[in-house]
Amino acid sequence: MKRTLAFLPLILLLMAAPVNAQSKKAVASFATDVHDFGKIKEADGPVTYQFEFTNTGGEPLIISNVASSCGCTTPNYPKSPVLPGTKNSITVSYNPAGRPGRFEKTITIYTNGDPDIYVLKITGEVIPKQPSLEDMYPNNIEGLRLRSLQIAFNTIEPGKKATQTVEVVNSTDAPMKVDFIEVPPFMTVKIDPSNIPPKGKAQVTITYDAAARNDWGFVYDRFGIVINDKKLPGRLAVTANIQEDFSKLTEEQKKNAPKVEVDNAEYDFGTIKPGEKVTHEYVLKNTGKSDLIIRKTTASCGCTVANVKSNVIKPGESTTLTAEFNSAGRSGTQTKTITVITNDPNNQRLILWLKGKIGEN
Repeated sequence: MKRTLAFLPLILLLMAAPVNAQSKKAVASFATDVHDFGKIKEADGPVTYQFEFTNTGGEPLIISNVASSCGCTTPNYPKSPVLPGTKNSITVSYNPAGRPGRFEKTITIYTNGDPDIYVLKITGEVIPKQPSLEDMYPNNIEGLRLRSLQIAFNTIEPGKKATQTVEVVNSTDAPMKVDFIEVPPFMTVKIDPSNIPPKGKAQVTITYDAAARNDWGFVYDRFGIVINDKKLPGRLAVTANIQEDFSKLTEEQKKNAPKVEVDNAEYDFGTIKPGEKVTHEYVLKNTGKSDLIIRKTTASCGCTVANVKSNVIKPGESTTLTAEFNSAGRSGTQTKTITVITNDPNNQRLILWLKGKIGEN
């Protein structure tokens, strides 16, 4: 018994050794690792909270990095070592813009301490702001506000008409008279009422006649507007994609349809000198059972010209499409496309590529 008591101090010392060794490492003791912002208003902007901590270890605490789970959350942390026994904080800001509803975000802290990684959390609920007139109608023309300056018709079948209605707002405190100019002959544009009261709304109706447009593929047009007798040319754009609807074809019609094939859709002209022209012929073949019609060819750049030898290709026959690229005024790597619109139900839009590099003189 006496021998056991004699060894007791040594045993206690050995048991305490790991604890003392562990306490020498830095330790970030946070007052809390979770903060709930509660309900916050989106209109009030970012909110901030400071997570306070104390280094309760025996070595300086070094924070090497802090990462947030979202770009909406911005942490700010001490870059200098935090000495043992001293306090500091990590500031976390949350930006609620465009993020209505509940949120839960984490902030991960990397240190030299024990533990070496800490995870903080912020939660809350964003009350969405009521959209202003400027938010709903961001485009402004002399006080007439619009959601967009472009009217997109998407796909219109050849020979058919399509109509869209656009709402506009008079954001001024005075009556506004509105009319339109430069309207293409294949479009009609009407507004009701044409005299818009202060803070009042009107409906603009645009009707697009694809038959009168007599074109294929993606088309782009502009027209102007007149506000209180002030003419503003070309302020509004109209886009459309005029193409056939093959979804109604019978199985027999699909079986007997034309089919376009190209020997090589990509041509790499290598490296050429500035100002040099490149010409290449693509071979288009009809492997289908009825006439293949080349509706339209369009180059992606004014520097490229494309001409097809024959617009109608009989079954089993072929034709050539000649493309010419003019490198004048250009440098470096070049990638140009030529869009070929056909009556092939499975390949209405064939893309040909012209690639290369313009070297030094």
